Amino acid sequence: MARPDQNQVLRQLPIAVGVMAGTLLLINRLLTQALTDSQARSDAVGVIISAVLILTGLLWQRIQPKLPDAVELVGEQGFELAPDLPDAVKTELAWASHLLLTNTVTRSVLVWYGGTLLLRRGVLGREAEVTPGVILQRVLKTQKPVYLVNLKLYPGGVEFSYLPENTQGVIVQPIGSQGALILGANAPRSYTQQDETWIAGLADKLENTLQLAESELKPT
Repeated sequence: MARPDQNQVLRQLPIAVGVMAGTLLLINRLLTQALTDSQARSDAVGVIISAVLILTGLLWQRIQPKLPDAVELVGEQGFELAPDLPDAVKTELAWASHLLLTNTVTRSVLVWYGGTLLLRRGVLGREAEVTPGVILQRVLKTQKPVYLVNLKLYPGGVEFSYLPENTQGVIVQPIGSQGALILGANAPRSYTQQDETWIAGLADKLENTLQLAESELKPT
């Protein structure tokens, strides 16, 4: 289902008003038999105003581009945590995933760390295991995130079989060298640069929490 663009009417309003005003001026000019100097000046001002309105509308189309169409992701809503996690880690993962689902276009969240899927939340894919593919392996190796703005355009997108099948965009954000925060969106090109920066900071915090939990669990 496409997401309605609530700004569409506002973006088109100046164009519609400008065209309507210009049309009325033209009709008025054609129906006027004796044109006075004052009317000529008024018509000239009206034409200028109509042109400015149309130009403003065209500029708004570029400055406020149409939002990408969203889809309803295929899958069931769920919230799964690895059962053997410390309570503090469960709380941290629950908090972080909630923020992502409520403050970004993210509709599916996975946290994979140390070869184990720690969390699945949001719309769940059919597969409940993460098998690292080329993209995830590259993220772990380079320690740099990958943002696939339109998943269907990338052949490597087939590795994300653990996400809903019609996922539109994916961010794979490294959590240190041992894991990744994997996010699925329901619209292409929908994460902003600010979103990416914020997601990176969230992943850093998760890394600190998971490393601390590992050190506490190690025998002394």
